Amino acid sequence: MKKVLIVWAGPGWLWAWMILSNNWYDVNIYERFNEVWWRNNNISLWEYKFDIGPTFLIYMKALKDIFELSWKKVEDYLDLINIDPLYKLSFENGKEFYPRAKIEDTYKEIEKVFPWEQDNYLRYIDKEWKKFDAMMPCLEVPYSHFSDFLKKRFLKALPKLDLFNTLHSRLSSYFKDEDLKISMAFQAKYIWMSPWTCPAAFTILSYFEHKMWIHHVKWWLNEISKAMAKVVKQNGWNINLNTTVKQIIVENWIAKWVELENWEKIFWDYVIVNADFAYAMTNLIDNKSRKKYSDEKLKEKEYSCSTFMLYLWLDKIYTNLNHHNIIFNKEYKRFVDNISENKDISDDFSFYIHNPSLIDDSLAPKWSSSLYILIPTSNNLCWIDWETKKDKIEQKIYEIIEKRFWINDIKEHTIEKLIITPNDWENKYNIYNWATFNLSHKISQMLYFRPHNEFEEIKNMYLVWGWTHPWSWLPTIYESAKISTSMILKKDKKN
Repeated sequence: MKKVLIVWAGPGWLWAWMILSNNWYDVNIYERFNEVWWRNNNISLWEYKFDIGPTFLIYMKALKDIFELSWKKVEDYLDLINIDPLYKLSFENGKEFYPRAKIEDTYKEIEKVFPWEQDNYLRYIDKEWKKFDAMMPCLEVPYSHFSDFLKKRFLKALPKLDLFNTLHSRLSSYFKDEDLKISMAFQAKYIWMSPWTCPAAFTILSYFEHKMWIHHVKWWLNEISKAMAKVVKQNGWNINLNTTVKQIIVENWIAKWVELENWEKIFWDYVIVNADFAYAMTNLIDNKSRKKYSDEKLKEKEYSCSTFMLYLWLDKIYTNLNHHNIIFNKEYKRFVDNISENKDISDDFSFYIHNPSLIDDSLAPKWSSSLYILIPTSNNLCWIDWETKKDKIEQKIYEIIEKRFWINDIKEHTIEKLIITPNDWENKYNIYNWATFNLSHKISQMLYFRPHNEFEEIKNMYLVWGWTHPWSWLPTIYESAKISTSMILKKDKKN
């Protein structure tokens, strides 16, 4: 039995564990906290529950695949609810748009809200399906060598990827109404990029939602990790909680062993790094063992945005909010440009509200709700003093909600609240540069140009997380684990 050591317990480790343990590897995990869910964890107080991070479950195929690898059905472990409408989109001009779970229903909604654009929507669905069909095989394989760009699957997809166009420009080839373009482009925030600079290939993000639906997981999204853990326990559970990895020892560009905080040394055949990549590089691996990703060169990379989070424990359910709500400010482009270029946050901002208690009574006491609010912000290249600014931002959130949804009593119905600022993401969750979505996703930091699944600088080391290929999004994080572990199996001639 070969030994595999996994550093940290983010969402990808469960997939890696399930695949490798099913192939007779001795898999051990070392997690510094007392739980294994990391940013896919929840916040619980009294009878209230919140997800810390992701709230959208999209692309169910990735999730079904992992359970099928262990001869299980995801439906036996998770209570999944289809969301319809997908979300409520609220614009400054008073316009509201409710994309639906079925194409024909969204067609009717567009006909009502954006007259003359409904046939353009069908054209978008038809053409983006062709892109999706060509692009998906490219996301399911590693890019370890530049020659991977010359393989048949990539060359076949290349004409449809529109690599040198932007998301907004691509959508302009379908739609004329600016609000409708934004409705189909805001998904760029999942990988945080501006639609005006995001590569056009990422139209598949909105395509995912409109063609494959959005699901809610009862008891919140972190139930996915708990469900995977149940499967893992059936195969043997070798996990060390409250155990901090001090450093990964590298000799002659080969990862040799891990040293724990108590000075214990652990030897293994492969190590899977499931930590924030730049944090792991700068804190767990000596700078002399890295050239391409030295401390100095990591500082030169372009990073995603951060987020300002507000969690509210309420003794009331607001029915005039949908399950998912996106509130767009008057000048959306100015808002995203301010974050990405000026490294600041506008007084007039866009944000997301998750109000799942409408359909899930497991998250709060009866007649109460758990409200989750997220604002994209700059990473730590900005000069924002969050401790002095967070109260002002919170107050502005309430003002916008009152104006858009006629809700003026949130403070009166708040039992408890929690704010997580970009400072907290770095200091409490070890996220480099506060960049909650890791490296940015510009073309020069994708595919071969992203840190490789089999890490190119150090042998026997593999990466699982949004830093590596494909990109930083929950379904593709699972896919990164699938790719990295398949490379281990291939190396040992087990697939």
